[in-house]
Amino acid sequence: MAQVVAVIASTHHPFYYRASTAVGEDRPPFADEWVAKIERFRETLTRARPDVLVMVGSDHFHQLWLDNMPQFLVGKAPVYDANWYNEEREFGLPRLRLEGHEELSSHILRGGLDSGFDLAFSNELRIDHSVTCPIITLRPEADLPIVPVYTNIFAPPLPQPSRFVELGRTLRALVESWPSDQRVAIIGTGHLSLELGGPRQFGPHGPDPEFDRKAVDWIASGDLTGCLGEVTLESLHAPGNATHGFMDFMLMMGVAGDGVRADHVDSLDLFHTMEAYFTWYPEGALA
Repeated sequence: MAQVVAVIASTHHPFYYRASTAVGEDRPPFADEWVAKIERFRETLTRARPDVLVMVGSDHFHQLWLDNMPQFLVGKAPVYDANWYNEEREFGLPRLRLEGHEELSSHILRGGLDSGFDLAFSNELRIDHSVTCPIITLRPEADLPIVPVYTNIFAPPLPQPSRFVELGRTLRALVESWPSDQRVAIIGTGHLSLELGGPRQFGPHGPDPEFDRKAVDWIASGDLTGCLGEVTLESLHAPGNATHGFMDFMLMMGVAGDGVRADHVDSLDLFHTMEAYFTWYPEGALA
């Protein structure tokens, strides 16, 4: 059976690529520290020697819109084009063409349906920076096949936080039931407190530092009980109008397992958001 060799969760700041490649007066003062943190984070994936990446993210209304919004979607294409024009224009992100893994996609879809998740699928999915930013930070060679899993964190009605956790647990079980000798890393990206287009968007740090502190503690310690005891669809409005992206972090906590402490924990407080990076190694993964 396939082996999950790393579980990774991170934010996906679209300006990292531009900040890390800028030179001279264009290079922001925090770039060197940010690059150093990302290089340490990248090594946690390299060390696991994965063959396939399952990538959990969310479409930012690029391809999925209010006329047809699946709650959970699995890409099953042979290749995926990325990014979108506005991401190239605004963030300087490069265009990418990523190989898909149709066999694992089909296994996750079939198993997900049989496990009670009515997963949508797409043979024509084009992906955005929620998937490509972690590729840029963790595997800039972009040389491994991927299975994208998209969640709805933007368009109400949203699934409950507990449903994200349950999907994470199910995703882990499905990958481990895949009859293959492949080494699989499951990587998910979300947000801590985040404000988009609101009065708290460009403050000196994230819009709710107290939420960020608690969120990092929940994730680092694997405290799903504490997290689920406080986080609701209603409560996520308070830390910032885009904080529902935290549910993708909760999904990754489900993948990692209740009470499982992260092996790598790091964060960086930028001018309007807290960046955070976590890696778990399942037992025997580095053998």
